[in-house]
Amino acid sequence: MPYSAELSRTNPTCMLFLIDQSGSMAEPFGTQTDSSKAQCVADGINRLLQNLILKCAKGDGIRDYFHVGVIGYGGRVSWALAGKLAGQKLVPLSVVTHNPLRIEPRTRKVDDGAGGLVEQKFKFPVWFEAVATGRTPMCEALTEATQAITVFLRQYPNCYPPIVINISDGKPSDGNPELPAHALRKLESSDGNVLILNAHLSSTDARPIEYPSRESELPDPHARLLFRMSSVLPARLRDAAKNEGFRVDEQSRGFVFNADLVSVLRFLEIGTRAAQAMR
Repeated sequence: MPYSAELSRTNPTCMLFLIDQSGSMAEPFGTQTDSSKAQCVADGINRLLQNLILKCAKGDGIRDYFHVGVIGYGGRVSWALAGKLAGQKLVPLSVVTHNPLRIEPRTRKVDDGAGGLVEQKFKFPVWFEAVATGRTPMCEALTEATQAITVFLRQYPNCYPPIVINISDGKPSDGNPELPAHALRKLESSDGNVLILNAHLSSTDARPIEYPSRESELPDPHARLLFRMSSVLPARLRDAAKNEGFRVDEQSRGFVFNADLVSVLRFLEIGTRAAQAMR
């Protein structure tokens, strides 16, 4: 069956994030938070990287089941991990683990056991920073992703198919992204084609449309374009979405439209569950 390869240190997969860093990402994320869309997405990516590290931590250290990368596209298209990882493309997870840009002290509210909430301090590693400037060169970002994943697949031809997660709040400024997205999805390992998941961010409190299975469910041409760019969910991803309470079927695609902050965080978490068999 496709999309069933086990992950191992000798046969990892890769996870690549394409993050809109255009000027509109400086806008607030609806009315849910005072933070910008750019900052909320950056926090989500950093949290997800930390969770991946925890999943891959074994007695002998961090096992490189994943190679990860971030492409930012706004004023320019660039590989966006920061600090010592600046400019690097798909980086083994153990290398990511030991090279955060910084560790931030943060607080969160937790249950005090008596019906109230107290603030708890914790350490938050940062590998990817919020940026919001320029236009939205999504086509160029997809082309850069295709080049990097082509190289990865030459090295790991039998891997669980690479996963590309694209997060944007607007329309591309450099052409029709359906064409480079199609070229990226055509890449394949022996286990199946590359998966592209898309999340469109909302600036309002509009109802999210999550994992649709038909174009007719979508409200406008831009939403339908992103739908066509997105991969049909394989069984393991579909099961992960079902376990989170989403209504999905065999034609559901990895796409969320008008995503709010909660939708984006759940979307990122589900995306990492595509490959769970590790050895």
